[in-house]
Amino acid sequence: MKNSDPTDEARPTLAQVARMAGVSEITASRALRGGTNVARTTLERVQAAARTLSYTPNRLAGTLAGGQSQQIAVVLPSLSNSVFADVLHGLETRLEQAGHHPILGVSNYDPAQEQRLVADLLSWRPAGLVLAPAISTPETRRMLVASGVPVVEIMDVDPAPIDMAVGLSQRAAGRALAHYLLGRGYRRFAYAGHDISTDPRALSRLQGLRDGLAEADVTLAKTVMLPGPSSVPLGREAVAQVLRDCPAGRGADRLAVCFSNDDVAVGGAFHAMSAGLDVPGDLALAGFNGLAIGQALPLPLTTIASRRVEIGELAGEALLARLRGRPVERVQDIGFRLVIGATS
Repeated sequence: MKNSDPTDEARPTLAQVARMAGVSEITASRALRGGTNVARTTLERVQAAARTLSYTPNRLAGTLAGGQSQQIAVVLPSLSNSVFADVLHGLETRLEQAGHHPILGVSNYDPAQEQRLVADLLSWRPAGLVLAPAISTPETRRMLVASGVPVVEIMDVDPAPIDMAVGLSQRAAGRALAHYLLGRGYRRFAYAGHDISTDPRALSRLQGLRDGLAEADVTLAKTVMLPGPSSVPLGREAVAQVLRDCPAGRGADRLAVCFSNDDVAVGGAFHAMSAGLDVPGDLALAGFNGLAIGQALPLPLTTIASRRVEIGELAGEALLARLRGRPVERVQDIGFRLVIGATS
């Protein structure tokens, strides 16, 4: 647990940047505001010093008169599906009740974009920051550590957090799905999903799935990952590719396809319908997230349900508790729920 509030003393200052660059504070300030009337070599020295110190300019200096900001910075990887929209709803509800307001940036799973957003949002000196990381760059993590503001990383509790974390074990969720399907008698497995190279949570679930299968000496017969974010059309194409090399079967040859997310799994269900495949007789389908669209299929989807709204609410409560000087658990694992649908 952390009981002390972060303070401004921990933050790198403009004076430190100026000393490292060998210039005056006025020159350093001009360089960091865009370099007007600053020599290029001086500009480069100041920018290098700022990067080394993980310094972010205080755009609100002199305007808050020492008062605490009511803004909470939030960086999410996507709002194109309901997963992070649900998290944001829970977070916003809890913050608004306490008079705080989220300011949002969307990284689109791009680590460089995430780094730019974190730097920009921290420059406004928010009271706290909530982050659902992409594969964060070392510089992003350095900035967050140096910022001195409370930071809550959401959705995954497996990695050691910078400050606090609220979510579930993504790896355990993948392993639980493997154990369930193995218990149903499946021995042929495939994986279909979106590009997860910058999606650490989907990567962890896939590793958990592999770990769970390995406990029964089973491996994935086919893995298809298509470029782009998760979507229903992507899932339809991914399953078509899986079945070209790993056809559906009956009895002991039944094939179970696990998906990166429910929306991808819904696309897989549509492909099975169009191809005249019996689900789950020829082909089993299993997703992740417990989205309403998966449960609205003619055959409700087998999936792992994440408690997304609650994750947002608890992240807000953790920040508010820290700001009020109360002790906060470093990691809050709220678990997940296996939804046994009709597709397995």
